[in-house]
Amino acid sequence: MSDKITIEDLEVNFHIGVPDEERSKAQKLLITVEMQLNLEPSALNDDLNKTIDYFEVSQAIKNLGENRSWSLIETLGNDICRLILNNFKPKSVRVVVKKFILKDTRCVSIEMTRNEN
Repeated sequence: MSDKITIEDLEVNFHIGVPDEERSKAQKLLITVEMQLNLEPSALNDDLNKTIDYFEVSQAIKNLGENRSWSLIETLGNDICRLILNNFKPKSVRVVVKKFILKDTRCVSIEMTRNEN
């Protein structure tokens, strides 16, 4: 299946980092989410109920970071994958998390793909 919904570079401010001092202050991350699903039912019927509401996905990701912290962006990426698979039911999800921590680079990132259970 090649149908997908993509949220590209959703900006969030999460507490993340290995040392405690890095986690103490929220930092900007960019999160990209690509969800594979069949878009034909929603396209044929012009019906939001037959697709995944990308606004709801973006809000769920933002809410995930409230009152929470992570040491690794790998853990955050995995948590986002599980959140989307469990709550929005795509066939698969691809998540990219970009972090702006090394001053000699534009960013560091992880990318992971998970399939429905």
